[in-house]
Amino acid sequence: MTTRCIFCEIASGRQPARVVHQDDLVTAFWDIHPQARVHILVIPNQHVTSLREAEEVDAALLGRCLQVAARVAREAGIAESGYRVLTNVGPDAGQSVYHLHFHVLGGNRLRLALG
Repeated sequence: MTTRCIFCEIASGRQPARVVHQDDLVTAFWDIHPQARVHILVIPNQHVTSLREAEEVDAALLGRCLQVAARVAREAGIAESGYRVLTNVGPDAGQSVYHLHFHVLGGNRLRLALG
């Protein structure tokens, strides 16, 4: 039995989401449990579990994810005041959906949460 990946479902359009960007490689959408005023997730459309599984051939895809992260930050109006882009890798880091995703967070002062 295979487990359904919710982010693959969103990227394919089979699961609803508040999508703010989609192209052939990447989809960006609002997080349903925001941790900041602006909390957008940027995902590759193809399934990659996390950065740990990303390979050299994924370099262009990862770069596109970061380009889209910067674009959605500008479009959300948080580029000038500042924003954070982060990804969690594995359970100890807090990864809860095992499809690579980048959090774009901003719109209010963010606490430094390392540790």
